[in-house]
Order: sequence, then structure tokens, then C-alpha cells
Amino acid sequence: MHYKQNNKETRRYVQGLRPFVNTLPRQIKGVLKKKGYNYSEIINKWNIFAGSEASKYSIPKSIKTTINSSKKTLVVAVERGNEIVLEYSKEDIIKRVNSYFGYELINDIKLLNINLNNKKKNVKNSIKFSKKLNEKIDMIKNKEIKKSLSNLLKAINND
Repeated sequence: MHYKQNNKETRRYVQGLRPFVNTLPRQIKGVLKKKGYNYSEIINKWNIFAGSEASKYSIPKSIKTTINSSKKTLVVAVERGNEIVLEYSKEDIIKRVNSYFGYELINDIKLLNINLNNKKKNVKNSIKFSKKLNEKIDMIKNKEIKKSLSNLLKAINND
């Protein structure tokens, strides 16, 4: 371990392997401390927590905490028409999440509605957008760039 003097700070540098957390910038550390690991684990294991059927039409959006108390609320986005199923399984989901983490992480679940009609509008908008991109790609003079951009646009439209 040695010390290096910078303009305003003295930092301690350790040679060799360091934990990953020590290499992250301060801003990212703050985000990870706020909701990082727990939230990402809930998203990754949502199939297990909510069940295979409920996970098809729902997804966790965020974890909200109240300022005065330590109560945490999991905000879940649910497709319209399927709220009742998730409403009845709230307690089971809370028990599964808390038992997975080993402590009381979540106290309540709040449901938000998602409308599937928005996806249909997005498809129409993406068709208009791809037509505009095709027009702009046609104006490019370099044949290689033109070809690669048109292939990229085709790949995006196929997904």
C-alpha cells in the first residue's frame, strides 16, 4: 500500500486485486446502495417470487421507501385485467421475497396498470420512423456505410 498526493486529496492506492466495489465511481456506489442489489435480484427472480403465470403479465418497477419509517413498498406494473390475480397473491409474494433475502425487505406491494394498446401505437410509430431512416440512408453516398446501415435497420425491424 502506498500513498499518492493529488492536487486536493490524498488517496490510498492498493496494488494487486481489489474488490469490484472499490473500483466503481462514487455516484454509482450511491445508486447501488439505494436500490441496486435487492432490486436487481427481485427482477431476476420474479418468475420464482410471483409464479410463472403472474410473471407473464407483471414486472417489478421499483422499490419505494418512506422517509420516516423503514417500510418498503414494491411497485409492480401489471397488464390490465390481471390485477385481481396479483392482488390475491400479494401476501405470498411478500413472504417469498422476504424469506429469500432473510429479512423483512418488503412490507407492501402496490400495483400499477399497463395498457397493451400502447404497444400497438409504438409499432405504428416505428414503421414511420423506419421509413424516415430509409430515406436518410438513401441520401448517403458511401456504398459500404449505406449497405451496413440498411442491414442494421432490417435487423432492428425483424426483432
